[in-house]
Amino acid sequence: MNMPDGEGLLLAEKAFNALKAMLTGGQLRAGQFVSMPDLARMVDLPLAPVREAVKRAESAGLLNVLPKRGVAVMEATPDLIREYFDLRLIFDQEGARRLVRGGHGERLAALRDVHVRLVEAARNGITPSLQREAMAVDWSLHSTLSDALGNATVREIYAQNRDRISVMQHSRPLLPDRIVPAMEEHLAIIDGILGGDEQVAAEAVRRHFAQTLRWWGIFG
Repeated sequence: MNMPDGEGLLLAEKAFNALKAMLTGGQLRAGQFVSMPDLARMVDLPLAPVREAVKRAESAGLLNVLPKRGVAVMEATPDLIREYFDLRLIFDQEGARRLVRGGHGERLAALRDVHVRLVEAARNGITPSLQREAMAVDWSLHSTLSDALGNATVREIYAQNRDRISVMQHSRPLLPDRIVPAMEEHLAIIDGILGGDEQVAAEAVRRHFAQTLRWWGIFG
């Protein structure tokens, strides 16, 4: 018996949200293969809405459908890593410039305090909870920079790009010895913005980008 269109759409949306949460949360990891029946069991929903969710996730670049076999989660290849971080770099640089031009650097004052506290805590010992907080703070800065563009289209693209990066990051969890350098690179960005210098802020964004790629093993 076919489900009503409204119910079908509702279940497809529920399936997509559940699927995306598993992808970005690391329950489904980069490069992993899973059959459609197994995927339906994992999200605890019928196969039909799960198929619709998979199509949507494929369009978002989060996985690939393998006909008559199942789905393969996107892999963190060097080309994709550079592509997605290139996009984030573009948004971050312009966002930093606009925060300076608009005199809105004060938005980052509280975030700066959080970074300083994290650096001090990390130097005294890194715990799993500190690692999780560092990841959340990392995304807070990048989201603040992209939001400074005030552009709905950019916001949508950024959200999709963030999901892809989140999936890739679970293939290589943040190393403890990367936390302090990353937070210090962030502080250089924030200080450039608070200091009202576009060039300093943009250059700090580029340095952070280069170091992030190095952490992924990509040079040049």
